[in-house]
Formats: sequence, structure tokens, C-alpha cells
Amino acid sequence: MSQPTQNPIELYYWPTPNGWKISIALEEMGLPYEMKPVNIGKGEQFEPAFLAISPNNRMPAIIDPNGPDGQPISVFESGAILQYLGRKTGKFYPSDERGRVKVDEWVMWQMAGLGPMSGQASHFRLYAPNLVDDPKLIEYGQTRYTNEVNRLYGVMERQLKETPFLAGDYSIADMASYPWVRGAKLFGQNLDDFPHVKAWFEKIDARPAVIAGNAVGEALRKPAGEQSKEDMKAAAKSLFGQTAAVTKT
Repeated sequence: MSQPTQNPIELYYWPTPNGWKISIALEEMGLPYEMKPVNIGKGEQFEPAFLAISPNNRMPAIIDPNGPDGQPISVFESGAILQYLGRKTGKFYPSDERGRVKVDEWVMWQMAGLGPMSGQASHFRLYAPNLVDDPKLIEYGQTRYTNEVNRLYGVMERQLKETPFLAGDYSIADMASYPWVRGAKLFGQNLDDFPHVKAWFEKIDARPAVIAGNAVGEALRKPAGEQSKEDMKAAAKSLFGQTAAVTKT
């Protein structure tokens, strides 16, 4: 008996580390999806239709037309999306409680530490120099967050010395952290200083589903390191000038 056709998941996305987490997971889990670009550099994340599914005005977000009990469901926050997709498919997310706790620990570690600290390092290293006239104003931030990312890579290095992947087997925890290692140079890190992280990264980077996930929307934007000063300033207005007043509709 043939299986009923499933409508594709709607992926609200821009090619950034948080976006790559979900495009990689969808490819790894073999789920049909349709990418809907959200140009965060132009402020599309503030549009009312997007805020209805992602009230924190951040991508990625998804709408699954085939949600619980066959009813549509929207999910925002990349960690929550990874967990939802893992439960939905039974892939890359253990069903036993001990195994799931291990994965959840590393997903939360990435969400609370590796991602935000890498984002701050990126801001002070790539964007801030184009936004202020006095380099001394950003020196502390550059040093602070570059060093913190270095510390977090050290946490991964110690873990990956003991296990092949962050939670033992390849899981959504690896999908969460991998994109933030993909940009290591932008965050001031040298993977040669972290041989176990480098070996882990290279294993994941070679996976066909990861290659496909990384390629989603790659033509939509220039890499951060290739953007002009004018591009940086325009994007910064939407990315870093946000207040409660900005998001009122």
C-alpha cells in the first residue's frame, strides 16, 4: 500500500549558521521541504506574516503542514526545530531518555553558548569595524568574544577526544554546532589548534546531506567576508539597530 503524499515543510530561511542547521537536518532526515527566503539584511524578518510564526523576529522557522494529528504546526528557534524534526522522523535524536538527555545537553550548549558567542565575535570582527570610526572602541569586544569562542572550541575538543560525535553518535547536536565551526576563520579560530574538532568537522562536512544543506540558498547572499562596507552598513541597520519600537506593527 502506497504512503500518502506529504506536503513539503515550509522552511523560512537565510543562508547563515542558524539557517544551515535546519536545511542540513531536513536533508539528513529525507523530509521534503520548500525554502522561503527571509532576507534578514533587508528587514524581512519584521514583516507581520513572518512574526506570526517567529515572534522573536529571527529565522529559521518552519511550518509543517503534516504536524501532530495531521494538523499544521509552526515552530521557531532552531534548537526547537531540530528537536521537533528528530521526534517527527525518529532520526538523529534518541528515543531513550538517557540518550536524549545527552543530545539535549549539547543542543542547549550550542544555543546558549557557541552560537551567541560566535555571533558576537562575528559582529565585533566583521561588522563593527565598518560602523565606528575609532578602532579602540571595539578592541575589547573583539578580544572578549574571540577568546570566548576559543574557550568553547576547547570544550568541544575535550568532548570529541572521548567520543566521535558530541553526544556519542551523529545527531542533531552535531547539526547544531557544525555550522558554527564552518565559519571558524571568521570568528578568529584556527582549526589546526583543535585537531579533534577539525577531524569531527571534516567528517560532517563530507556528508552528502550536509553538502546539500549548505548549498541551499547559497546564491542569495555574499559571504560576510566578501561584503562591501556599504553592504555591511545596510545590513547592520536591520540586524543591530532593533528596539521594541522597531518591531511594533
